[in-house]
Amino acid sequence: MTDSVLSLLPCDFPEADDGAFINTGQRRLYLAGGCFWCTEAVYRQLEGVLSVTSGYTGGGADTANYDAVCTGRTDHAETICIEYDSALIGPAILLKVFFGIAHDPTQLNRQGNDQGRQYRSAVFYQDEAERRLVADYITRLEQGAAFTAPIVTTLEPLTAFYPAEDYHQNYAALHPAQPYIAAVAQPKVAKVQHFFKSRLK
Repeated sequence: MTDSVLSLLPCDFPEADDGAFINTGQRRLYLAGGCFWCTEAVYRQLEGVLSVTSGYTGGGADTANYDAVCTGRTDHAETICIEYDSALIGPAILLKVFFGIAHDPTQLNRQGNDQGRQYRSAVFYQDEAERRLVADYITRLEQGAAFTAPIVTTLEPLTAFYPAEDYHQNYAALHPAQPYIAAVAQPKVAKVQHFFKSRLK
């Protein structure tokens, strides 16, 4: 994320009112924010996050593979499925990290040099309560002028989630010297460690 679009520090972002989601067992949240290598790496380090799976959402099963999705013509988005323990962490923190660090929600159908609808900013909601939670949070960010540009994140109903190929899973941790990981993922991981140090495993 480019700091020029942030008018608040990530730790100073407001938090969603997620009381209805706390202490309700293991839950999942589906987020799309550009390359899943980077967003996955950001969340794996947070206390209460049980697993993070990279995958594809928004399109059909027949084209839910990396080669097809990379064409930008399948309507999938590179998405992560975060499984979390709601007794330890809730969607308020997960969304705060998503909008404040994990990606730039003001970029339409792209993240940096990665361009196409597969890199769009989206939350795939599982029910009306989750949709309303995210919609209200985006409104709060806009009213609080958290960004200097409009938020373009879409809210889309979750139809299916297709796990990506095995070699994409935990990619950043397994390939720390890869140039893209070093340039894009590692700075985001470091920001979470700095701004959310009390939330780390």
